[in-house]
Amino acid sequence: MPTLSIEIAGQQYRAYAESVYDISIPLDFNATQLQAYGAPTARATTYLQVGFLGNVQQGGSCNCQSYQVIPHCHGTHTESVGHITRSAVVVNTLATQALMLAELITIKPTKITNKNQIEDQLITANDLQQAIQPHALKGLSAVVIRTLPNDANKLTRNYDALPYPAYFEPAALAWLASIGIEHVLVDVPSVDRMIDGGQLLAHRAFWGLPVGDTEAAHASRPQATITELIFVPDHIQDGTYLLSLQIAPWCTDAAPSRPLLYPLLSQ
Repeated sequence: MPTLSIEIAGQQYRAYAESVYDISIPLDFNATQLQAYGAPTARATTYLQVGFLGNVQQGGSCNCQSYQVIPHCHGTHTESVGHITRSAVVVNTLATQALMLAELITIKPTKITNKNQIEDQLITANDLQQAIQPHALKGLSAVVIRTLPNDANKLTRNYDALPYPAYFEPAALAWLASIGIEHVLVDVPSVDRMIDGGQLLAHRAFWGLPVGDTEAAHASRPQATITELIFVPDHIQDGTYLLSLQIAPWCTDAAPSRPLLYPLLSQ
């Protein structure tokens, strides 16, 4: 079987090229989709022009469809700091490494009662510090976070319904930034609380953008990315992997993405 080999921070890593876990959520235009932020369902419609019908079943010569998709709401996507700035920072110019070192961790959020007396699920800096072992930090570029409970409901969940999904305290993302993590991947719709008054404090902490600032040039970590709405099945064990973060080449602040995890071979 073909193998991949890469040196990161002076350490050699190997993985089978054909042994891979796809942790993206497929977007099926003809089946139940997940829901978030009140967005309409993603749609696919037949492209129709004078003399051309893009549907073989209806007599066309080939299939050709038009798609209506909101990357932030309709499945696995990767976003840049341009998500919260006035000037554009296109995500397809980021995370261009073929492979990077990633640590997969599983977190059970802490239940808290917020100021509105609603129960929330919070992921803290301490949670991350307890889950990421010091030996994993050398050369680590990405952290993949699976939250509990974890089941296939995440593929089609209505995130607009209570209870709201887990989110991160800003200090948690600030800590990841402080140890040099450039790419964080999570299985929730947002690293921030879904309804937070537009503050997006965890996003800001990770990109190093001051509160209220909308200038991309002021971000201290514009190279960093946040990937949301992944799904990591239970059979994939916590640990260190090679990550291929495949981002659609869209010149936008967010684009659909397909993160792949390659289990490492023993050295």
